[in-house]
Amino acid sequence: MRGVRKSFGSQVVLRDIDLVVEPGQCVVLIGASGSGKSTLLRCANLLETVDDGVISFEGEDICDPRVDADRVRGRMGLVFQAYNLFPHLTALGNVTLALRKVHGVDRGEADERGMAMLERVGLAEKAGARPDDLSGGQQQRVAIARALVNGPGLMLLDEVTSALDPELVGEVLDLLTGLRDEGVTMLLNTHEMGFARDVADTVCFLHDGMIHEAGSPEQVLGAPQQERTRAFLSRLRT
Repeated sequence: MRGVRKSFGSQVVLRDIDLVVEPGQCVVLIGASGSGKSTLLRCANLLETVDDGVISFEGEDICDPRVDADRVRGRMGLVFQAYNLFPHLTALGNVTLALRKVHGVDRGEADERGMAMLERVGLAEKAGARPDDLSGGQQQRVAIARALVNGPGLMLLDEVTSALDPELVGEVLDLLTGLRDEGVTMLLNTHEMGFARDVADTVCFLHDGMIHEAGSPEQVLGAPQQERTRAFLSRLRT
């Protein structure tokens, strides 16, 4: 992202965002609610149209109005706070739906790929279960499997543990740590500072739609240079 700006009416939500995510990196966004983190992810996925600036993905300016947004989204995986699973489909059905309906993969291949992905997230034995029969953590892992199954070049994760009961947070964070170790490229926002410290290559602190500080977890979380960053982290610790 270079110089990305986004407003909703008179409210400026993103102000001249400059951000780089290299292949294989995990970049973590932190900041208070309303700081622009979720909007930044939605702009990256073209769910929101930027007012100014450039977003380059895999060598292409995806802000160009001639770009096929669905094609771009097909190369990204986006996971929201809410699981957004179809309640009438099984876990396997949720994971394979886009493969079959959007990407034209035949059912046999889609099911094979879907089962491999459920195995990867530790839920192969739940392939036939419907969302209501799964815990919140299991549903979120199905949502992550659905986002991963098409081999995206970038995973975008929007507070994926915030809707979970505390005892279920760990299983999702363990999965994300495993993906990080596998070299999956990730841009995510979270309030889990311990997780950010352990997995991030870069931590970006957002405030009022701007990146006020960015650097290694040791720098931003351990020895922040900006007063706003220190104030935010101190509130988390009190």
